[in-house]
Amino acid sequence: MLEREFERLYYKFRANYCKNLFASVKEGSLSATDSYCLEVIFLLDKPTVNEFADYVNISLPNASYRINNLITKGYVRKSVSEYDRREYHLEVTNKFLNQYGANASFNTRLMSKIREEFSKEEINVLEKMIKRIVDEIME
Repeated sequence: MLEREFERLYYKFRANYCKNLFASVKEGSLSATDSYCLEVIFLLDKPTVNEFADYVNISLPNASYRINNLITKGYVRKSVSEYDRREYHLEVTNKFLNQYGANASFNTRLMSKIREEFSKEEINVLEKMIKRIVDEIME
């Protein structure tokens, strides 16, 4: 039962993400691969080019090609590392964040519904459980 319900929750989040992903692809400026690369860069929170390439398990030249393509389209920018001036960090631009906001609005609506439907105690328990699950995934 728990496994099935957790899977249903995960699929609902993924379905919403895919809906928004394909909406951005239809606009013509991004491919599905571009969109996934952007999300990885966003979720890794300013990775280096090497960190991005390692995470998605692609070669450094392939990663550089994809990143340069996203820079040209205005979705990513490089910033020089504070610690090593030879290294660059990748940052998504507001152009990406504005499109990504569609997922944020889904989450905002969901959180509003949870706050309406659940007691404060239930919300506290849910919050603690989610934190523990996230911590477990991060290990």
